[in-house]
Amino acid sequence: MRKTVTGILAGIGFTLACGTSAFAQELTIFWAEWDPANYLQELVNEYEAETGVKVTVETTPWSDFQTKAFTEFNAKGSAYDMVVGDSQWIGAASEGGHYVDLTEFFNKHKLTEVMAPATVKYYAEYPANSGKYWSVPAEGDAVGWSYRKDWFEDPKEMEAFKAKYGYDLGVPKDWKQLRDIAEFFHRPDEKRYGVAIYTDNSYDALVMGVENAIFSFGGELGDYATYKVDGVVNSEQNIKALEAYKELYGFTPPGWAKSFFIEDNQAITENLAAMSMNYFAFFPALINEASNPNAKGTGFFANPPGPNGDQYAALGGQGISIVSYSQNQEEAFKFLEWFIKDETQKKWAELGGYTAHAKTLESEEFRKATPYNEAFYQTMFKVKDFWATPEYAELLIAMNQRLYPFITGDQGTAKEALDALAADWNATFKKYGRMQ
Repeated sequence: MRKTVTGILAGIGFTLACGTSAFAQELTIFWAEWDPANYLQELVNEYEAETGVKVTVETTPWSDFQTKAFTEFNAKGSAYDMVVGDSQWIGAASEGGHYVDLTEFFNKHKLTEVMAPATVKYYAEYPANSGKYWSVPAEGDAVGWSYRKDWFEDPKEMEAFKAKYGYDLGVPKDWKQLRDIAEFFHRPDEKRYGVAIYTDNSYDALVMGVENAIFSFGGELGDYATYKVDGVVNSEQNIKALEAYKELYGFTPPGWAKSFFIEDNQAITENLAAMSMNYFAFFPALINEASNPNAKGTGFFANPPGPNGDQYAALGGQGISIVSYSQNQEEAFKFLEWFIKDETQKKWAELGGYTAHAKTLESEEFRKATPYNEAFYQTMFKVKDFWATPEYAELLIAMNQRLYPFITGDQGTAKEALDALAADWNATFKKYGRMQ
């Protein structure tokens, strides 16, 4: 990467200060345009202050993040030294030779113990159970829930709920209670509705929402090691989970068939729904009175267990990887060594980044720092993810096409939708030689 005059002067200053002969470099990290990227820029400014190495977090809107990243990868370009890429990219990026193998780095720094185990499995390791690592868990995220605590704690509502359902109104202890509470607060005549869920089928919103149900009903999307999907994605657990998700859709506000994170936060801020699903990354806006007039009355909880006690949540978030075409790989490794330090991860969390660092997550200081951190802590040890194989986009499109008409259009049955999805995925995996 070409150095600016300022960068060269900074390098000379750092060289003289440290008594070394090498110029300090500049590093560019590519990420999507959102608040966590701003927090990361604040964090890396401290790295520059410590080392003299300037680190720039370059961003682009989410809508073209993947396209822009892979266009640069496929051109073998060196514009980016590191990328904070989505977990689903890891198969395509590693098999395509775009990411540097971090296995030795992982083992040297014992990152399988340092980071929350589930984040290592889904942000870093590929293929599944291979012991090969391509990313360092960076921005932990998952799908959780916000709710109108002030509605839940209204004495009249509590009395009416107890009379109807026979138990106390409170944070749902399982998916059955989630459903009951959604039904209870669903009052279209009062323009008050039970729940807001993900339904947008243009990328992964609907799928993430459904995964919240599937994983907590004891289901799976398939065997990530063998690519077996028949009898797995269309299992009895998944059929029941899909039916439960569709039932929740019946308690959403009108016009909720293309909803994602913006609408689901608006469901709370605009007094529409009693509960709303969303990524934890978007919860800071809900405790800010400037963006949520109901901030004082808003609470948060982790995705509840299903009928048999299974409790998991759909994983969001990203890992940070070194781009194999970078001319600054040595410096990038030094940066990662700094990034994984306990004190750096603590600072990352304080700035607003969602750390995947186990020690930080488990600390009482972190868990009490915000109204949603406790739920986030609980969730990040119980997350599962979508397929990370290079053909994940085709799998995602098929899942949207099969489930969306059932959930939002009342077409067919859950079993028919999932049986068709299993056939689609089988065909995809055979086409790419994943299975015989």
